[in-house]
Amino acid sequence: MDVLTLSHDELVALVLEQQATIARLEQRIRDREGGTTPLRRMPGHQPGQASRTGARPPRSKRAVNLARRRSQPAVQQVHTHAHCPRCGAPLAGGSIKRRREVIEIVLAPAIVTEHLALERCCPDCHARVTPRFDLAGQVVGQSRLGVGLVSLIATLRSEWRLPISAIQAYLSSVHHVSLSVGGILGALRQVARTGTVAVAETLAAIRASPVVHADETGWREDGTNRYLWSFSTPTHRYYTSGSRQKGMVDAVLGPDFSGVLVSDFYAAYDHYAVLQQKCWAHLLRDIAALSRQWPADERLAAWATGVHAVYQRAVFDAVALDDASDVTRRQVHRRFQAELSALCQPFLAADDAPQAVLCRRIEKYRHALFVFVLVPGVPATNNLAERSVRHEVISRKISGGTRSARGTQTRTTLATLFGTFRAQGRDPFTACRELLASPQV
Repeated sequence: MDVLTLSHDELVALVLEQQATIARLEQRIRDREGGTTPLRRMPGHQPGQASRTGARPPRSKRAVNLARRRSQPAVQQVHTHAHCPRCGAPLAGGSIKRRREVIEIVLAPAIVTEHLALERCCPDCHARVTPRFDLAGQVVGQSRLGVGLVSLIATLRSEWRLPISAIQAYLSSVHHVSLSVGGILGALRQVARTGTVAVAETLAAIRASPVVHADETGWREDGTNRYLWSFSTPTHRYYTSGSRQKGMVDAVLGPDFSGVLVSDFYAAYDHYAVLQQKCWAHLLRDIAALSRQWPADERLAAWATGVHAVYQRAVFDAVALDDASDVTRRQVHRRFQAELSALCQPFLAADDAPQAVLCRRIEKYRHALFVFVLVPGVPATNNLAERSVRHEVISRKISGGTRSARGTQTRTTLATLFGTFRAQGRDPFTACRELLASPQV
């Protein structure tokens, strides 16, 4: 009996029949045991538990202490009585009875250091000499802004998504630094120029990765609609801007990429000649929306349940096949394709069926829906790319986009740098400061 093809009434009848069978078997076990004691059930499914007698057992210790940790104090203030409040006798020694931790920040203004080069005249040869001083690691190039201040500006803008005006207000209020809009934009461009080599290394790492997640979202440049593309791995993020045409995929991944490309069902990815895994989350979301639109259609409900069941079994088998051979994986891969095709076949030509369009999509991308079963380490969804692009989507909603091609280039470069810092679990401010302070090639 194939439960995936049964109607609702048939499924209800099957459940009632199984419940009656279970009741008969339980009664037979009681009769054989010669008593009326209720059957022992699994822990957690008992209708009630007998009250405990005696002392309660000690609670098992947690593997991780979740209590709030105390900070290492920089200053300690001791509060004590020098004399007894009652009789006035002098007091000495004592033990700690209470502690109270107070955390405060120091609102220190920025430190301005002026470097002076003194010219001196030699009394013997009368040559005038002026020393050269190297500020590598303190500033980048001829800038007057130190690497710490530039890193802070880039972090406020790229990681915390603050507008330029908010950055100006913060620097003025907290650090007593007054910078123009052009000064802040110049600092951002400085980070982008310095990070060119790091961005190239990120792109090379993505091209060499066995699995790459791709996604695209809208972007505004000087009031014109453009698109921001995201290419992600678990440890790297790469962003670029351009049109929504298929050439963007070729330009980023190049002709030598041989991994698996995970994406949604957008047609711009179809031409790229590598193994592709299409996102099941997008497909199941569309199926759920269709089911809500046609709640009374029983054939649609049965079809949706069947597709979801195939997906769940595929996810389970992908884990179970961890150590399986390639031949076994190919067999399971073909079996799931055949099951899904059999579910969709009756509706491919039925234009009156609500699921006809989705069935045609499934049939078109059938070969790309179960690659996660075929290749170990490939996820079934494009969740990584969705989370990668989310940060920039929120930034776009705050700022409204960029005003020039130069601004877009700076934004994508900073997004690549800080997205990679975030993916690698590095502190963005510290990582940016290390980047600016490192020797430049």
